Parts: sequence; C-alpha cells; structure tokens
Amino acid sequence: MSENPRARKVADRIHEVIATRLERGLRDPRLGFVTITEVRVTGDLQHASIFYTVYGTDEERADSAAALKAATGMLRTEVGKNLNTRLTPTIEFIADGVPENAAAIENLLREARERDAQTEAEARSAQYAGDEDPYVKPREADDE
Repeated sequence: MSENPRARKVADRIHEVIATRLERGLRDPRLGFVTITEVRVTGDLQHASIFYTVYGTDEERADSAAALKAATGMLRTEVGKNLNTRLTPTIEFIADGVPENAAAIENLLREARERDAQTEAEARSAQYAGDEDPYVKPREADDE
C-alpha cells in the first residue's frame, strides 16, 4: 500500500506548526521539554496523530501529557490557521515510546555482553570431559 503524498505534506506542515508553537511556549507551567517526533495523518486528512517525547522524570511526562491535552483545542486552531485545507483535522497527542524502547534495548545488549564475557571466561578455564581428541582413529595395520 503506497502512502498518500498529500497526507505526507499535510503531516509535515502540522509538524512544523506544532513544533513552532511549542517552541514559542504555552502558558501552561506543566509543559516540560517536549519534542515532536512524528505526525501521521489519515488518508482523508481528518485526523492527525502527533507523537512526542518528553525529557525528564515520569512525573514531568505526566504533567506534559496533561498540558498537551489541555492545549489541544488551541493547537488545533493554530493548525487550522496555517493549513490550506477545507477542514482542520482533529489532533491527538500520543507519547512516543522510543526513549523507553531504546533504554530497554540498551539493557538487553549490556546483559548479552556480560553473558558473552562470562561464557568466554568459562571457556578459557574449561577442561575436556574425556580425551582431548574424542574421535576414533582408524587402526593401523600390522605388517606381521
């Protein structure tokens, strides 16, 4: 399924408008350091999903989510003023899980490196259970 080029252009424009407005600031003191990571617009241009990340603690993330939810109407108005479409899409803010996923992957990689180092250390001190060469050798024929 190919992506609608018009929807991509509208998504890019919404990304610019929202990021610019957040950069100028909102009057809500709960809003933290928010970064818009991606905007997806449906094919009929009726709904926009805006993905964002917040730098900070879990409490700051929750406060920023509440601030964005409270400012949704104002931000939609801002988007409507800056888009040249007949209808202004509804907007929805969704917390992007990229930082948490990256941290989880980083922990898994660290654990894998530790296990590899442990296995390598055990392999260096390992001894054979039987003979060093467990394969049966062919008999040598006696010349007698």
